[in-house]
Amino acid sequence: MKTNIGVIDRTLRIVIGLLLIAWAIPIGFPPMDYNWIGWVGIIPLGTAIIGFCPLYGLLNMTTNGRPGAHA
Repeated sequence: MKTNIGVIDRTLRIVIGLLLIAWAIPIGFPPMDYNWIGWVGIIPLGTAIIGFCPLYGLLNMTTNGRPGAHA
């Protein structure tokens, strides 16, 4: 499993993941019925941490700018 996520992509995934998770935790806000959707933020956060996106792997894509980085 080689890295297929670039720096900008990884940064965006971290920000989006953290924002979604923060939205899922109702601190100071009244709880909503659809807050659970925010826990989907674990997926982009996890892929950013490991540096590999399974979907990119299936599509033979990479955003890290290194040719041949995708296996």
